[in-house]
Formats: sequence, structure tokens, C-alpha cells
Amino acid sequence: MMSFLLRITGTWLLGMSVVLLVMDGTKSLAASNFVATSVGNIWILAHAESLSWLQQTSTQGSLRIVWEVIGLPMLEWPGWIMFGLPGVFLIFVGRSEKRR
Repeated sequence: MMSFLLRITGTWLLGMSVVLLVMDGTKSLAASNFVATSVGNIWILAHAESLSWLQQTSTQGSLRIVWEVIGLPMLEWPGWIMFGLPGVFLIFVGRSEKRR
């Protein structure tokens, strides 16, 4: 059952990655230049208040270094990478024992 959930989640994430990659490809063709939508921009479009809350919460105390070193750079990555890498990982981890 757990491997099924891992594969379903991984497939969903990989599907989202493909959708974002197609969107960026379309924007790149229209602009005649490479365009990549960042995770931060996607998050702002989806729910800006939660991103604002996370920034305020993580910049207090000792989490500030983690936010500056890991959080901020990850918000600048293309969305298709941030969905695709965990998706491939979950599909790989969730594969059945017979195929290993």
C-alpha cells in the first residue's frame, strides 16, 4: 500500500512538472528567449499569504540562516525542477520489490 501511495504521489508530481515545463516552453517560444517560471512566482500565484507567513516565521531566530541559505535559493529554481526531482525520486522509491 505504501509503495502505491509513493508511486501515485510521484506520478502526480511528475505530471505537474510536465505541465510547468510545457508552460515555460510556450512562454520561451513566444519570447524567443528562455523563460523559466520560478517556484516563488508559482507560490505567489497559488497562495501569496502562506509564502509571506513562511518568510516571516523563518526569519525569526535561528531559522534565519536556513532560510537564507536553502529557502531563498530554492524559491528561484524553475518550478518544473522542484516538482520533477521529488516526483522521480518517489516513483523510484515506490517501485515494487520484484523489479529491484
